[in-house]
Formats: sequence, C-alpha cells, structure tokens
Amino acid sequence: MIAPPDDDRPETALPDLELEEEFPLGDGTADTEATVWCPWCGEAVTIGLDPGSGAAQAYEQDCEVCCRPWVVAVHYDAGGAATVSVEPAGDWDD
Repeated sequence: MIAPPDDDRPETALPDLELEEEFPLGDGTADTEATVWCPWCGEAVTIGLDPGSGAAQAYEQDCEVCCRPWVVAVHYDAGGAATVSVEPAGDWDD
C-alpha cells in the first residue's frame, strides 16, 4: 500500500542557485524582445531576446530588412530589464 503524501512536510524542490546567482531576476520577469535600429539601413527591427542565456550575451544576427550582419550585445540588470545594442559586423561592400 502507498501512503498518501504528508501535507505537513515542506517542499523539497531545490532552486537553481547557480542561475539565480548569475542572473537574479527579482520577480521572475525579464524582457524578451527589444526594438533596435539597424546600423546599416537605419530601419527599426524588433528582435527576440533569450533571458535564459545569461545576464550578458553577445551574438551575430542579420537584419530582417537589409540582411546585413550585426553584433548584438544584451545585458540584463537584476530586475530583468535588458539593455540592447547593435553594431555592424564585419565589412560589407555594396
């Protein structure tokens, strides 16, 4: 016979302490998108952000309008607000 769970026991789920130390989000909400302006064509583009990838990120992404490459830098603060910047990646000849 299986005994029913004891409702007086505290939950034993352990928080992901390593993630919390690197990326404390306070109330658990973080920015998941940002509008940036392409450094090549000047168009406004909304990009998706991945807060689960860490508090400081850098990666390359192509502009949805002109297809030229950017370097995207994302920094999250302790409250989950993202600061996003884009710079041209590499040389591009027309």
